[in-house]
Amino acid sequence: MSIKRNDRKLSYGHKSILVWFTGLSGSGKSTIANIVEQRLFSEGIKTITLDGDNIRHGLNQDLGFSACDRDENIRRIAEVCKLFVEAGIVTLACFVSPLKKHRSLVRDLLGDDLLEVFVRCDLKVCEQRDPKGLYAKARNGEIKDFTGIDAPYEEPTNPDIKINTEILSKEKAADIIISYIKNRILE
Repeated sequence: MSIKRNDRKLSYGHKSILVWFTGLSGSGKSTIANIVEQRLFSEGIKTITLDGDNIRHGLNQDLGFSACDRDENIRRIAEVCKLFVEAGIVTLACFVSPLKKHRSLVRDLLGDDLLEVFVRCDLKVCEQRDPKGLYAKARNGEIKDFTGIDAPYEEPTNPDIKINTEILSKEKAADIIISYIKNRILE
């Protein structure tokens, strides 16, 4: 007999959910998700954070940045997230996911188990932050089809949570997101 999702909920003391962070590179997605994960984990909540770095260097290292490869990248990530959610883990996924169709794919796959967080930040501010130097490389022509420069970012029209990192501190943003998560996972 296999272990059911409800068995995991009873054992772990919480439900599972996918928290999907979307926004431009440099908006603060991973920074905020890491704070959220640390706080939840310290309270005994089972968590994992997935982002472009740990997925692109492993599972999706065979993919480039063509339109087809970007579609496949999001599809694979969504399927992995679904597995973690089914295993009872609060899964935090930080991906630019620039197109509405990508986020719709995730929503279609996860349904009510999805909490979409739009981490809003003006392109100019993201470029000033540029923690990995990606915008500078894109502006110099070293990176093609970079989201926000020469590839579009379609802002979510109805995210569950909208965080503006130009206004809110990363700690305050984490507080807001944790409140939403706890309302969804704790009974």
